Formats: sequence, structure tokens, C-alpha cells
Amino acid sequence: DSFLAGLLSRKDHHVLISSLKIIEILMQKLPDAYLGSFIKEGVVNAVEALLMQEDCSKSSPPLSDDTQQSENQPVIRNKPTCFCYAFDSRQSESAETRACRIGQGNLFNFARHVKTTYFTAEAVNSEMGLTEILQKLKTCCAVLNDSADKSLNQDSLQNEEHLSTILSEVMMELHGGETMTTFEFLESGLVKSLLNYLSNGKYLQVDDNLKDYNAEHFCAVLKRFQSFARICFSRMEQGWGDMLLTLLVRKLQNALTSLDNFPVIMSHNFKPRNNISDIPIRHSTISPCIRVRFKKDEDETNLSSYDNSVNLEISSSLHSIEQFLWPKVSTCTSDQNTESPPSSVAFESRCAEDDPQERDSSPESSPSSEGIIRENQDSSVEPCSKKGSPSSAGGQPERNKSTGTDCAVQPKLVFSLKGKELDRSVTLYQSILQDQINAGADVILDTQFWRSVHDITFRTAANPEKDDSPENLSNAAISTNDSKTGLMWQALPFFSSLLLGKIPCKLDRSNSLYDILFMLKVLEGLNRYSFHLVSNERNHAFAQGKLTDLDDLKPSVSSVPLQEFVSAKLTDKLEQQMHDPLVLRSRCLPLWCTELMSACPFLFSFEARWKYFQLTAFGSSSMQRGHLIDTSGSNISTERGSPISRKKFKVDRDDILASAAKMMHSYAKSSALLEVEYEEEVGTGLGPTMEFYTLISHEFQKSGLGMWRGELPCEAGTNNAHIGSRTVVAPNGLFPRPWSASVDCASFSEVNRRFHLLGQVLAKAIKDGRILDIPFSKAFYKLILGQELNIYDINSFDPELAMTLMEFKALTCQRKYLESCSTRECQSTSDLSYRGCKIEDLVIDFAVPGYPEYVLSSEGTSDNVTGENLEEYVSFVVEATVKSGITRQLEAFESGFSQVFSLSTLRAFSEDELERLLCGEQDNWDFVKLVDHIKFDHGYTSSSPAVLNLLEIIQEFGCHERRAFLQFITGSPRLPPGGLAALNPNLTVVRKVCFHNLKLPLYLSISYFLLDC
Repeated sequence: DSFLAGLLSRKDHHVLISSLKIIEILMQKLPDAYLGSFIKEGVVNAVEALLMQEDCSKSSPPLSDDTQQSENQPVIRNKPTCFCYAFDSRQSESAETRACRIGQGNLFNFARHVKTTYFTAEAVNSEMGLTEILQKLKTCCAVLNDSADKSLNQDSLQNEEHLSTILSEVMMELHGGETMTTFEFLESGLVKSLLNYLSNGKYLQVDDNLKDYNAEHFCAVLKRFQSFARICFSRMEQGWGDMLLTLLVRKLQNALTSLDNFPVIMSHNFKPRNNISDIPIRHSTISPCIRVRFKKDEDETNLSSYDNSVNLEISSSLHSIEQFLWPKVSTCTSDQNTESPPSSVAFESRCAEDDPQERDSSPESSPSSEGIIRENQDSSVEPCSKKGSPSSAGGQPERNKSTGTDCAVQPKLVFSLKGKELDRSVTLYQSILQDQINAGADVILDTQFWRSVHDITFRTAANPEKDDSPENLSNAAISTNDSKTGLMWQALPFFSSLLLGKIPCKLDRSNSLYDILFMLKVLEGLNRYSFHLVSNERNHAFAQGKLTDLDDLKPSVSSVPLQEFVSAKLTDKLEQQMHDPLVLRSRCLPLWCTELMSACPFLFSFEARWKYFQLTAFGSSSMQRGHLIDTSGSNISTERGSPISRKKFKVDRDDILASAAKMMHSYAKSSALLEVEYEEEVGTGLGPTMEFYTLISHEFQKSGLGMWRGELPCEAGTNNAHIGSRTVVAPNGLFPRPWSASVDCASFSEVNRRFHLLGQVLAKAIKDGRILDIPFSKAFYKLILGQELNIYDINSFDPELAMTLMEFKALTCQRKYLESCSTRECQSTSDLSYRGCKIEDLVIDFAVPGYPEYVLSSEGTSDNVTGENLEEYVSFVVEATVKSGITRQLEAFESGFSQVFSLSTLRAFSEDELERLLCGEQDNWDFVKLVDHIKFDHGYTSSSPAVLNLLEIIQEFGCHERRAFLQFITGSPRLPPGGLAALNPNLTVVRKVCFHNLKLPLYLSISYFLLDC
């Protein structure tokens, strides 16, 4: 029934007529069985909505064919062949021109017939008892909406408790005995009411009143969000499947599938051919160009007219259009003289981008190993001015760079399409497509589309005013309350969205889909930070005396699997869109693809996001490269016919770090695939290259580098000559060791350079599809993704320190709570104890634990930690451990990484997924999987006795043996993302050793096999 309701929301008349006929047949045969179901599932409502379209079509006069085919308007045509003639045996010339047998009148008449015959008011009203849950939800939502924006004063505290009770009732309906259909879930307005309640009334507020974004608003949102989180996490002890959070996510996913109307825009009969675009000037492109005519705004008096029609490359940003147009319309000569070079210069620089890196292709021409890191990085290890700023290197196209730089340059012109001002972060091509999508018609990129001329209006940009945006004011409100909450709320993007009442995307807020996406974003963030939120909640419970045992502060959290947040329908649409030939060549996707990937990347599967990343960051050749890896060393031709460039580099096994520095000095910015060969050794290709990335991974883990926590203090920061063979012990993963900002010695400079090199190596490995063998902690991956860390993140790399700090934090919160209670005596600071012992008796140095040389500066404090300065001590330790103590190392890492490609392009992935990209995965090797993904050749089959013996032995491998086996066969002890199935070429067992080929002699038994091993 819900399927029929979904079909009735389609635009195609053939689908609508067929759906109505199915409804009529069912109501004729079994009216009693289907009437109630049709009401609950929204079929009756969909029929009524269809009839409302008839009224709308009558109120707006139809356009004539001449008007629709005007040269100045883009043409949106129907599908080439009407379905009425799809199976017509007469394949004549008139298949496309004959009129559709189903007219609008016939459709609406039949819909009216179904409505008046089967869904009369009397019949529908008699079944209203089935929608009691809908009435209850609407009543609760009305209460939430009416009281959502009331202030948190003494008079409203009782109201907040009442609202919290109402919220609990609403959420419990998800777990009630009566089934709630998707139609009832949407029709009730539950999602919009929840968002309005959680955002303190900002979600439904039409105009932003800047005075409302204050500390009081922050406290209201925080209080309501904490209540909502407690309700969502209820039933956690029963597992994630029974949590209300899981049930709500599933309801939202069903609603998203029902409402989704994002179009897949395919190019019709697209054939690549050379075109010359005017923007960039005289730029040759294999993709089609859109035709644009610029018109001066009627009220504009300071600019000249420019009425010529120009060809525009579809990837061109509004910034590049402004560079082209400004010299031609500006009436000020001085402005023209001081103007930056036109886009052709930018194009020439892009074309020559890799040349400096590829001029010296031989290893002999590279600088000597001595001092290579310093020579390459002295100027590039400077702190980044902006975190995650896009790099100009790595062959990035102009469209990717423009979005990161346009906002920093004051625009001279403002562009409009059909009276609507265009967003400078969106390409003109995307804006035109979005305008046609908003018009409600299907968009077909055929010949007529490319011939149409689009009128764009321009005017002078006004001077920017003081930025008093709600974003800035809300951030200020957050910063004033961080010390009170114990959690850095500005680090949680979903919470910032709640404060503002909107998510950072350009989708239409009036669309019901926006409500669903917003709510899913809040729930995904709540799920991702569940450990932080529950720990913070227990901290407050301990402070208020609800918990008395410090051991209860660390929660056991059940998180909803990320797969529950993935929309299969949206993933399929994105996959289809990315495989369109025009998208593969231009990297230009519809606006909904880029906006959803930016605001709600969790909606797409990991595989789809990986393909999107490859396409947008490196182009279609990179997407192919991920599936077509040639081990013979020959060039692979892309779909364009251009070979993938390869560069070979000789490496010294005895000095891997210096060799890696020389390699990155020469080829970090190059788009070529790097292949490694070793000095005084024969052999090159993928095997030695994979082994190099394994060796460099192990080098970075050695003690004495001064990079990681877990090194002995006497080893940290020593020079290369004294780097030991011992590996840093990090059972929870590697995390940067803290260095005081006051330290400015040669050893720390070496540490910075190593982090710079590490960033280059990681980025190059991702770009070339190589696997590393380096166990970073989850917290370090979060830093790579640009996320801020707090006290609860320390648990991921040093659980003992994290638990101690959280317990100290709870004690200080308890003391502050007791001091604030007017009905109790204030507890003396000297009475503050930790597990029955006074803080002073613990004799804790006021320094970072494990790093006595990192003394925490604090005016007015003693050398030891006391009850007086315990809160300050916890704050300083957290700051030194995850912020100021590692800031310079992280900046050096980002500087090196950004020389290859922009670090911000990885932010569509979670920390677990980033680990999977970098380090592959550990696959379970059961017999069936081994047989399915191993190729047997040259005398062997899957049933050969020697093969069966081999498979039996492989299944019994322990972790160490499996790593050694993979290292021997593939050059890396880890499998790529996807496991054995992702090895390309397949792992091959032959009877007569080469890369991914194991030559197995014909052993008579396992005992002989083991004897030879």
C-alpha cells in the first residue's frame, strides 16, 4: 500500500494511471480489507493530492509551444518516446511526435472517479479509528510547537518538565504496540515539531532576530538536547536494536525513501568532442559548453553593457566568470590595470602544474639525502593559516579551488538568474540545473539544452557589512558556556545546527525532505558522540549525588551501526549519476549530490563516497585506476585514451626515511603514479612499491623520533643516527606526544619535519591506492579529519589517563554543585578527596603526566596539584594533550598532506573509514571465501589435493602468520578495503613466486608441506 502511495507521487501520467487502476481493482475485489490500509498508508491522501494538481493547472494558463521553444529560455523536453508507443509494432517516424494517448484530462477524470466511488467521506470517516495514533501524535506535536520558544526562567521550569514528559510520550509511540505507518509519521508533523522543540523555536522562525542568539538560548537548546539524548539512549542496556534512537532512525529512513525526489540527470546521446570555451579564454575542453548572455541590471549605472553570447565551460565558477567579465564592463581604467590576470592564465598554470615535478624524473637528479627534509620543508612547515585549506597542488581543477578561495576575495559583481541572486560557492551550471529542477520538469541534457542561451544578470557588488551573523553570535554563546558543561559543544556540528535552526546546505527549507535530513543529521551526530554524551551525563549525575561510585563514570555504550543511516535509494542515485559520461569527464554533479555529500555524507555507502572522493578529487582516471591495476608496468589507458603517467624512484633500504623525503621532494605534487625500485636490486612495479609503503610505515613507528606517545623520554627527539630499532608501544594506536610551545630546539624541528613527511606519505598513499601498516589511534584520525578533541577523546589512546582525568573532573563538578546549593553547607576544599585520599597526599606534579619537562604554567599555583587547583590542572592537561601540545605537529602534517591534495576532501569519511582507506582491513578467511577469491591456475584447480592442503593451512593461520603470508605474496601485511575480493589481480595459486602469485609445489601431504616451511 505504501508502494502505491509512492507511485502516486510520480510525475509520469502512465505510472499514475496504472497505479489508479490497481487501486480500483483492489477496491472492487476486497474493499473491506484495503480501505483501512489505504487510509493508514496515505493512498487516499495521495489521490486527493493528485486532484489538487488539477486545480493548480487550471489556475495557471498553459504556455504556447512558441513560448516554450524561445531561444532565450532553456528547453526542458519530455522523454523522447512516449510509453504509449513503447510496444507499438509500427516503429514509424511518428513514434516521438504522436500525441500521448493519456491526456491530463483523462488522468484527472479517472482520479476523480476513484475518489468519488471508493473513497467517499462516509467511507473514510468510518475507518478513522485506525488513525488514532495519528491524532495522538498531532496533539503532542501541537503542545511542543506552542511552548517551544518559551524562555528558561523560574516560571517556565515547570513547563520544561511538562514538555520533556510530552517528548517522552511521543518517542515511546515509536515502540508502542500499534504500528505507525510512514504516512502517519510524516502527516503528524512529528519531525518538524521535534526540531522546533530542540532548537528552542528557531527552526520554524522565519526571520533571524540576532538578539535571540544568546547564552539563554544556548542553555535552552542544551537542556532540551540532553533530555532528548537521554530518551534516545534509553534501553541501551538491551542492545542498539531496541534503542529508541534506532527506531527513530528507521522511521526517518522510510520517510526519506518515500519523499525522495532528487533527480538523476543523465546526458542524452553525449559524445565527447573538442570544444572551445570563452570562459576560461580560448580553453579547449572535451565537454560541451553552455551558452550564456550577460545582461546588465536595469538599475545598474556604474557598469558598461556586455551583450555578447559566450561559451562557458560547465565547471567554471562565478569567480572565473567575474575575472572574464569585469575588465569588459568596468568603467574605471585603474581597476582594469590593477585587475588580476584573466582565467586563461589560470588555465595555463593548471596545465603546467605538474611539469616542475616531472622535469627531474631520474633518481640521480634528486638532491642528496643529507639535509633533504630541511631543504624541502623549511618554508613549508609554517603553521597553516586556515585549517584544511585547499591546496593548489596535486592537479586540482579550478572548480575545487575556487570554493576555497572565493570567499576570501571580495567579489566585484553579483550575478542573478531569473531575478534570483546566485551563490558564489556553486557553479553557474549547477545553478541552471537547479533552477530547472525547481521548475518541476524533467531535465534532459540533450542537444537542445546545449543550444539554449541562458540570460544572466550582473550588477556591482555592495560593500560587505559587519558580520553579525547568527553563526558568529551562537559560537560566542557556546564559548561562554563551555566551562560550565565540561564538553566542547562547538566541536559537535549537529549541535551547532540545532542552535541555528538550520543545517549548512543550500537545499530548500520548505521541502519536507529538509526536515528529514536535519533530523537524521542530529541523530547521526548523537550516535557518533554517544560515548562523549553519556560520559558527560554521568559526570553531572555524580556531581548531583545520583551516582556515588567513581567506577560508574565510564559507561558501556551501544552505538547504532553506521549502516542504519545509509539510504540505499540515494546511494543508487549517486552511483548512477557518477557513471554518466558527462559527469565522468567534467566532474560536475547536480547540486543535490555535492550538498548532501557535504552536509549528510552518512546517507551514502562507504563505497559510493570513495568513488565520489576519487572522482571529485582526482578525476575519472582515478576511479578507473582503483579497479584496473596493471602489474606489468605498462601504461593503462583511460576512457579518454590518455595513459596514466608513472614515475620510478630508487630507494635505499638502509635509509628509508631519507629516501622517502627525496621522493616526496620530487613528486609530492605530481599526478603520476609512483613506482619503487631498490638500489642494487632487480625488480619494479606494484610489489616493490607496496613493500616500500610497508617499510616506511614501520620506520615511522620506531622509537627515538620524538613523534608519538609511548616513547621513553630519553629517546624522544634524538637525531636519525640514534633512532632505535624498538617500535613505539601503543596498544590503542599512535597519537602525537605533547611538546611545550616554549620548546624551540633542533630536536623539535626534526619532529616537525617528520610530521610534514608523514602527511606527504599518507596523502600519496591514498592518491595512488597504496596500503600502509601503521596503527594510528582513532583520536589521530579525528584530527586528520579536522575535528576538535576533548577530555573524552583521550580514552581512545590512553584509557588510564582519560579515566583519571574524568574522575578528577567529576570531583570538581561535584564540589561546584555543592557550593551552588543554597540549602546545603558548602563543602570545604580541603575535604576534596579521591578514592579516600586527599588530593594533596597524591603528590601529583603540576606537569603533563609522563612528560615532567612539560611544566604547566599557572600563576598562583604550587608545584603540586591541590584541591584548590585540581580543576585548573585537569584543564591544562587536556589542553596540552589534545590541543596546544600537538598543534605545531598537526600543522606540519597538514602542510605536507596538502601538497598532494586538499585534506578537506576526506571529511566525508569517519575515522574508522579513514583507517580502512589507509590501512586496509583484516578479513576473515573461511573456506568458502578463500575458494571464491583465490584463482587457481597452471595445473591447479580448487579441488586439487595440494590446494585443499594449502587452504586448510591458511585457515589455521594466526594473526602474525597471516600478516607474514600477505607480506610475502602482496608486499603488504594488510589487505586493501574490500578484503581478498579487492585484490586486483586476484591472489593466484599456480603449480610452477611473482606478485599476487604463489607457486605451490605438488606436496604429497601436509607434513611434507610443513617440513619445507
